[in-house]
Amino acid sequence: MEKVAASIMCGNQLALGQELQDLQEAGIDWLHCDVMDGVYVNNLAMAPYVLEPIIQTGKFTTDIHLACVEPEKYIDMFAPLTPDYLTFHIETTEEPTKLLKKIHEKGLKAGIAVNPETPIEIIFPYLDSIELILIMTVNPGFAGQKFQWAVVEKLERLNRQLESRKVKPLIEVDGNIYSETAAAISKIGANIYVVGTSALFNDRAGSYREKVVSFNQNLREN
Repeated sequence: MEKVAASIMCGNQLALGQELQDLQEAGIDWLHCDVMDGVYVNNLAMAPYVLEPIIQTGKFTTDIHLACVEPEKYIDMFAPLTPDYLTFHIETTEEPTKLLKKIHEKGLKAGIAVNPETPIEIIFPYLDSIELILIMTVNPGFAGQKFQWAVVEKLERLNRQLESRKVKPLIEVDGNIYSETAAAISKIGANIYVVGTSALFNDRAGSYREKVVSFNQNLREN
């Protein structure tokens, strides 16, 4: 399964209703929702009151990415919105097992996010307990950063481990994902491609549908 997930933080915040309609008409049925606390990353994004009506449309698979310190606090805050996936950063907790259990007890699928400089091996003890792995291909916080190509080798190590363990969580990649970078990582197991300003929410000519069709076509051809 390969999916394009729209990073809704990058959309027009003054016209989110129209953005959602346009994304749905473009064939996108997965939304990546960044929650930023201004502490773990130097930015703020997407409070519960913003995400609640988005999730309540019921038209998208929703994946909340907690780029926050004290993720246990934010799990309690965002779980009542009933997203499909709730993901925290491995770098923000000393008790990932406890957090995974908490997410699952709330009836949600759990994900772990890993920053570019973090060794992928740090999440290996938890591979049997997660439904999604979010590989950051830029440092979290701001759109428009350069793709970190060293992450490709990290993905290769992850895939070898998944194959040996015979587990199949989804692998989501986030950060300057466009046709070229997506084509490179599709060959080594990525399933979900988070697209923001690089591939979708930009001023280049073409509708969302045209951009999504072009993106998917490039994946198939490579």
